[in-house]
Amino acid sequence: MAFQDFDKIQERVNANRKRKFRKRIIVGSVSLLVVVAAIVGGAFAYVAYEKRNEQQEAKNHNKSGSGNNVKDGEKKSQSPPSPSQKPPVSPEQLLKPVQDDKIIETLCSSSLYTQECEKTLKNSTEKGFALANPTTFLTSAIEAINGDLDRVLEQFLSLKTENQDDIDAIAQCKLLVEEAKEETVASLKKINSTEVSSFANVVPDLDSWLSAVMSYQETCLDGFEEGTLKSEVKKSVNSSQVLTSNSLAMIKSFDEHLSPVIKAASRLLLDEIPSWVSNDDRRMLRAVDVKALKPNATVAKDGSGNFTTINDALNAMPEKYEGRYIIYVKQGVYDETVIVDKKKANLTMVGDGSQKTIVTGNKSHAKKIRTFLTATFVAQGEGFMAQSMGFRNTAGPEGHQAVAIRVQSDRSIFLNCRFEGYQDTLYAYTHRQYYRSCVIVGTIDFIFGDAAAIFQNCNIFIRKGLPGQKNTVTAQGRVDKFQTTGFVVHNCKIAANEDLKPVMAEYKSYLGRPWKNYSRTIVMESTIEDVIDPVGWLRWQETDFAIDTLYYAEYKNKGPSGDTASRVKWPGYKVINKEEALNYTVGPFLQGDWINASGSPVKLGLYDA
Repeated sequence: MAFQDFDKIQERVNANRKRKFRKRIIVGSVSLLVVVAAIVGGAFAYVAYEKRNEQQEAKNHNKSGSGNNVKDGEKKSQSPPSPSQKPPVSPEQLLKPVQDDKIIETLCSSSLYTQECEKTLKNSTEKGFALANPTTFLTSAIEAINGDLDRVLEQFLSLKTENQDDIDAIAQCKLLVEEAKEETVASLKKINSTEVSSFANVVPDLDSWLSAVMSYQETCLDGFEEGTLKSEVKKSVNSSQVLTSNSLAMIKSFDEHLSPVIKAASRLLLDEIPSWVSNDDRRMLRAVDVKALKPNATVAKDGSGNFTTINDALNAMPEKYEGRYIIYVKQGVYDETVIVDKKKANLTMVGDGSQKTIVTGNKSHAKKIRTFLTATFVAQGEGFMAQSMGFRNTAGPEGHQAVAIRVQSDRSIFLNCRFEGYQDTLYAYTHRQYYRSCVIVGTIDFIFGDAAAIFQNCNIFIRKGLPGQKNTVTAQGRVDKFQTTGFVVHNCKIAANEDLKPVMAEYKSYLGRPWKNYSRTIVMESTIEDVIDPVGWLRWQETDFAIDTLYYAEYKNKGPSGDTASRVKWPGYKVINKEEALNYTVGPFLQGDWINASGSPVKLGLYDA
């Protein structure tokens, strides 16, 4: 029952021909981008150069033939140029500055902050960046983010306050800025180690990592109460937010030029399951076979394993482990706060069942703990996988924000898991996440965050909260239109929990509300029971906030509340067609081949396809 390390999955042998074809498309597309930019930008310079040449020759010709007193020999010994004249330059020297400016203009044209984008790139060019290929501009843009984050970190270190809440917020910001820097450094390494012809292959990673940078910046700001200090911090963080937005816009600009390749790759994901996914891996996540599991560590409260707590098992995990590390957690309720840190990559945690193996806690905002820190379980290490596990926060509705699990692991998978809480149950914080056949229970905003997350074949139950409360399933937190984040609820069931059914008429419930400006949530091919109000979606605190910038969409939902006739009439709400819905399936939205590679069952396309 072997797991495969995400970084060591072998390439398909029988896909060589398609891969070579895609590579040719990439090379041709990128070359076209460079050539077009060079032609457009260089044409003006070259024409100007030729015109100046012709004018000079004509002037010299007129001088030489203007009088009979000039001797033939004198034509060869004209006076040297005056000190005010510039020495002649080659056409290449004339072409390069205009060519660079034209590429910069093209890359920045779609950004939200065009002037800042162009200024950043031009400053980098003046500092002598080698422009051997267009991705060098992107490198300089991300370098600018990194430098600005250093400045932000220095400012945080200099902030003085005696208010404990502010002290805690500053400390949290420092950690978040450091995490943001890790993402930018990873992005730079990825670009620098990638050939231009292969750039399309790293676009999903760059989008995910830089989107996470924006999430960290926003979470930093959210930690402060409104006031002078928050305004000061917001002003300090703003420039790095602008730089990050511009970098994401540039990636999108590259991506558009490489669109034929992306579309070809998307079609492949929708139509085929890669042949290099082993049968062992497929079987492994479809059913837990404890005898064949062969875990690296076993946790059991009764002492029948290697450890009695999950944290002890994690502490014993080697810092550098080749392949996938498996921890089997036997039946029991584990009352502990668990953090799978970034050093623990490619970790799988398997339980005896989502209502048998349970990790529980009761931290809450009502106890003066920041929402970000209330999580019972935190998954940070890349490639984290959980199966047949339960995650709870038992603070109750009186605890208000109380997180059962916070997930920021890139390419994480949850299969047959259960998440129970009230407000803010599942914090799908950052990066790419996939949930399959899970149960999610809560009241207000109980699926929230800014990840690119797909919930497929899940049961989502709305439970009874405090009297007078309005329930919202989602509160997605996308802050910038170039972030590739959003929530997709696909082929799920949204219904009332057993405790809500008798009093359902007393509680209004909705599919979601916009937590941030560019909130994005898609509900498609799902069954929506009558627990959801016919209008479908709720305003943020009864205001018009984000209703024209958000993206809320539905496609072919069924059930008593699946009809869209009475839905909100916001500019950002849409009933989409099949072609647009395909963009939010696992294949294109999460580049879902990594899910297949894990052995997890997954539907890459639409169910009605």
